[in-house]
Amino acid sequence: MSTEDRTGTADGREVARAGFLQEVRAGLKSWRTVDIVVAAVIGVAVGVVFWLWNIVWSITTPLFVFFPPGQAVVYGMWLISGVLGGLIVRKPGAAVLTSIAAASVSAVLGTQWGLAVILDGTLQGLLPELVFLAFAYRRWNMGVAVLAAAFAGLSPAIRDNIAYNVTWPLHYQITYGVIVVISAALIAGVGARLLTTALARAGALAPFPSAKG
Repeated sequence: MSTEDRTGTADGREVARAGFLQEVRAGLKSWRTVDIVVAAVIGVAVGVVFWLWNIVWSITTPLFVFFPPGQAVVYGMWLISGVLGGLIVRKPGAAVLTSIAAASVSAVLGTQWGLAVILDGTLQGLLPELVFLAFAYRRWNMGVAVLAAAFAGLSPAIRDNIAYNVTWPLHYQITYGVIVVISAALIAGVGARLLTTALARAGALAPFPSAKG
């Protein structure tokens, strides 16, 4: 490759990077009152679901006494807020805002994990946010939703093993992490994408680009 070709390639990358950053900045500045309100409402609604899911988790714990990692099959519900908020609002920061709101509501209503759920909510919103960012907030299909949810699942897959499952054998911890990510992809990823489509068809997303499905 000649010097001119290398220079042209480098210039092209710089232009693409500048354009990407400009689009993200424009997205941050484009937040409307309705975006903030809806992100908060989604967070509150999902936070109530989280609180109910805490009860489901406690009730189902005895069913997995002989293989505790198996309970992770139901974990994905706790990871839906950031993915759903991102898919509906489609603005930079929506996944983080919605996830923190949901975790905060769950903490206020009462949870066996205390205020630690707010840290979890932050991480579980930040990771799918990074996926949406990687696609420049332009792609919202099923594949992106599943990938965003799987990334959200990486947080509990790692943190839970450090904070709660430290006495488990290594193969239990690995199995738990894998099941959490799969559960996240299916429940939070596929579930959030299907729910967004259903809401769009019902006309509930009229103020948003997601109204197109």
